[in-house]
Amino acid sequence: MRSIWRTIDPGLLRDIALVCLADGVVGLSYGAISVGGGLDLWVPVLLSIVVFAGASQFLFVGIVAAGGSPIAATIAGLLVNSRHVAFGLAVSEVIGNGWRRPLGSHVMTDETVAFALGQDDLRQKRAAYWVCGIGIFICWNIGVVIGALAGSVITDTDVFGLDAAFPAVLLALVLPSLRDRKTRTAALVGSVVALAATPFLPAGLPVLLALVGLVFYRSDKPALDAVR
Repeated sequence: MRSIWRTIDPGLLRDIALVCLADGVVGLSYGAISVGGGLDLWVPVLLSIVVFAGASQFLFVGIVAAGGSPIAATIAGLLVNSRHVAFGLAVSEVIGNGWRRPLGSHVMTDETVAFALGQDDLRQKRAAYWVCGIGIFICWNIGVVIGALAGSVITDTDVFGLDAAFPAVLLALVLPSLRDRKTRTAALVGSVVALAATPFLPAGLPVLLALVGLVFYRSDKPALDAVR
């Protein structure tokens, strides 16, 4: 792990730190929403440590707080997180083998994958992945604990706009890649499909359908590079 800190670029480290801070704020919102919705404090805390998947956690809490079945909430969360199958294939070499495999899979998020794939060489990819993954895990869980403790006081986090922090982070990550025309086309098609399907399908499915945008992406790189 020492080599990671020697490898990572200071500018990249700054960007990762900002994302970790933003995710900590989102975690605070999640903790406050969970407890404010009637769940015990230990529920969001345990989910954040064991599951560690922001979108799935928000969905689970929303369904349960609305009176839905925990089983249905779990299935919905698994559906949303099915995108991690593709993520795992994309960063398999980055994570490594042995003990790194289960740990790296656990800290896998949209942000860690985006930062890792945005680097040029394997060492930089691994440094970005691990620093981002561990940093977000720590900041997210600290935020959840603070938010859960404050949940009985802040019952409506929408008033503070905390619910917008998570999509804002993801948007900031993808904006640089939209300079490429082929990427813009794929993103536009996927967005249109997801928006059109949202009124008719359960949460999570429109996002998966957005993957059809990849059909319109044509890479000039060799197939092996594209898989990586």
